[in-house]
Amino acid sequence: MNRNTMMEKVSAEMPAKRWTHTLGVMETAVILAKRFGADPDQADQAAILHDVAKYWPTSKMEAIIREQGMPEELLRFDKELWHAPVGAFVAERDYGIADIEVLDAIRYHTSGRERMTLLDKIVCLADYMEPGRDFPGVHKIRELAEHSVEKALIAGFDSTISYLLAQGKRIFPLTVAARNDLILQLQEAEL
Repeated sequence: MNRNTMMEKVSAEMPAKRWTHTLGVMETAVILAKRFGADPDQADQAAILHDVAKYWPTSKMEAIIREQGMPEELLRFDKELWHAPVGAFVAERDYGIADIEVLDAIRYHTSGRERMTLLDKIVCLADYMEPGRDFPGVHKIRELAEHSVEKALIAGFDSTISYLLAQGKRIFPLTVAARNDLILQLQEAEL
């Protein structure tokens, strides 16, 4: 499927405001990919598709999670996490994406994971800091992203974790693991 067709189909899956967000993620992901040495085309493709399932009914997402044998643990956490793994499935099934790096970047853009690839980091970070985002700490994330994708992403995860703690919500274990792994990567790089 060509890029324009993909963009038309994806934009039809969401409200105009979310499509504006997606365009911001696309632009930011390509900038970050060029800055940090990732493939801009992969970053663009993952960014186009990252929220493809976000506005699907939760019952439809739950059915896909169960039918595809995705981790049941997902269903015990915030439904906001569900669209990422479901989106990766949809990207492969409905959009013909076969590139596992692109699929993983979609799959882990909300939670992160241990041993994130550079593409995973870039798409996740672009989602945090695209120009339309406005939340406490986003300016710090953008400043850190000028020099370090890892430091910026840690700040993003810190923001999410702080928000969830303030709301009295549970924190998805993969996010904590991703944050800890990024800190370890930075420590090892200093040695």
